Amino acid sequence: MNFNQFSHEYRDRVETQISLLLPDSETSPGNLHSAMRYSALNPGKRTRPLLVYATGLMCGASAEQLDNAAIAVELIHAYSLIHDDLPCMDDDELRRGLPTCHIKYDEATAVLAGDALQTLAFESLTRQSITNCPPDIQLAMINLLCKASGSMGMGGGQAIDLESTGKQLTLSELEQMHAMKTGALIEASVLLGYYASAKSDPAELAALKKYSRAIGLAFQIKDDILDIESDTETLGKPQGSDVAANKATYPALLGLDGAKQHAQKQYQLALEALAELPYNNGLLQQFAQHIIERDK
Repeated sequence: MNFNQFSHEYRDRVETQISLLLPDSETSPGNLHSAMRYSALNPGKRTRPLLVYATGLMCGASAEQLDNAAIAVELIHAYSLIHDDLPCMDDDELRRGLPTCHIKYDEATAVLAGDALQTLAFESLTRQSITNCPPDIQLAMINLLCKASGSMGMGGGQAIDLESTGKQLTLSELEQMHAMKTGALIEASVLLGYYASAKSDPAELAALKKYSRAIGLAFQIKDDILDIESDTETLGKPQGSDVAANKATYPALLGLDGAKQHAQKQYQLALEALAELPYNNGLLQQFAQHIIERDK
C-alpha cells in the first residue's frame, strides 16, 4: 500500500470511528455536542492517528486493535487546536479553512468543547474493545498520552511558545519548545501504535522514539516554512500569522534555506532510526517524506 492509498483509507476510518464515538448534536447539551463534532470532524490531515495505524500495522496489529488509540490522539489534537485558537491564546479566526470553534459558536462553548474532547480521548483508551491488551500495556498507553498532553509535553510547549513571543531563542531552546508542543503528541502516536500491537522490545522502542522525535521536529519546521511560502487558501488558516505575531520560528532563526536544510537533516535522522527496526517500514519512510514535502 502506498502512502496516498493508506492515508485515504485510514483517514476515512478514523473519522468514521470518531463520529460513532461522539454524542450526536440532538443529545443534550446539543450546542456543546455540535461544537465537539464540528471541531473533531472538520477536514484535517489526521497525521497523528495515521501514525498510530502506520506503526501498529507495521508491527502486525489489526486496524481494530489500533482504532481507540488513533481516536484518542486525534481528539487530544482537536481539543488543543480549539484552545490554541482562543482569543487568550493565538486569537485565530480560521482553522482548516473554516471559522474556528469560538467564532462558529462562542468562547465559552469552545472552552467546554475542548475540555470534553480531551476527556473523551482518555475514555477511548479504556473502551472494552482493547481489553485484549494486557492491563499493564493499557495503563502504559494511558500514562503515555497523559504525559504527552500535559505540562511536560504539549501543554508545556504551548506555554513556552506564548512566553517566547517576541524573543530570540537559541536553536536548542526552539527545538525543546517544539519537542514538547508538537513532538510529544507525534511521539505518543507512534508509541501508542507500537504498544497496541503488544510489542515491548526496548531497542525497538528506542528506535521509534528517535524516529518520532525527528519527524516531530521536521513537521514543525515545515509548518514554519509553509507559513512563509504557502497561502491562506492552501493552508486553511491565515498565511503569515507566525510572522505577524512575532513568533519564534526556524526561518526566523536559521533563514529560509537554513530551515529547509534542517528539515532535511531531521528526515535523514528519521530514516536512520527506521533502519534499526526489524520490520518492513516502507510506510513510515513514506510518512517521513510526506511530512517534509507536504503543502499544508
